[in-house]
Amino acid sequence: MSVLERVYVFHQDLKNKRYPNAPGLAARFEVSLATARRDIAYLRDRLLAPILFDQHKNGFYYSEEGFSLPFEQSPRILLLLSLLNKLAEEAGLVDLPELKRLENRLGTLLIPGHSRLVESLYCEFVEVEPVAPAVFETMLQAMADGQMLCFQYRSARGEVSARKVGPLRLVNYQGRWYLFAWCVLRQAPRLFHLARISAAVLDSEKNLHDQATADASLAQSFGIFKGEVLYEAELLFTGTAAELVRHQRWHRDQRLEERADGLLLSLPVSDDREVVMKVLQYGAMARVVGPEHLRLRVAREIAAMSGLYGEL
Repeated sequence: MSVLERVYVFHQDLKNKRYPNAPGLAARFEVSLATARRDIAYLRDRLLAPILFDQHKNGFYYSEEGFSLPFEQSPRILLLLSLLNKLAEEAGLVDLPELKRLENRLGTLLIPGHSRLVESLYCEFVEVEPVAPAVFETMLQAMADGQMLCFQYRSARGEVSARKVGPLRLVNYQGRWYLFAWCVLRQAPRLFHLARISAAVLDSEKNLHDQATADASLAQSFGIFKGEVLYEAELLFTGTAAELVRHQRWHRDQRLEERADGLLLSLPVSDDREVVMKVLQYGAMARVVGPEHLRLRVAREIAAMSGLYGEL
């Protein structure tokens, strides 16, 4: 049993005016008398508990009413720590030693009853791609030290290139990890999929690229394919799709308009790919209203898909 659990039980006895003492604490938890005394000193000196000793009752008591432990009312904090742990597991970081240490540390923070919070969590992402711990650690070191980073990068087409970048932001999007950085090769900001990075090493050159513009660049358009906003997409949803989208946030600058024929969602787009996938996701309950080139691209994709299945 951890020191925090012993302190918590001792605290409960104090609150209930049972006048606990060191020998009783040692016997209850089968620890040495010296350990019990250190626990009480921890409660008094580190957690600032207002405890005094009553010679007549041979036990401690609180000299002030209403004292509570810092972690006594912390189920929400524990839930957030546990959620961080679960999200890291689902986001492909299960092999990181830091994650293991956090998992072990959570065990020492638990007080009676709070373990149910950890056990109640269930998180799941689809299409999770694990990140090599060595790559992740090197990237974090580069960002912490303000250094340039070099690595091998494999594109979606399988082409491999050597890159030197100035890291700007670590991005998690739908459970996948990305690095938003200034790319020396392209002389422009680029988003790199961490699962496609290998042989990452720190560069001696300092990263002098402006981080202040990173958030604006990332947030200006819908989806993971970042860049300058090229157009505003208008998507009409009907049926259950309209009910779902009505309560969702696709982008900070989106607009929703209730119409007689459905719910119209407008949002800024810099790349067609993800918005096309979202329209197809909702099938016949989603339709592109504009612009025309997006409507035609979706129509061509539907026709190509239909051709795979022959006549209905």
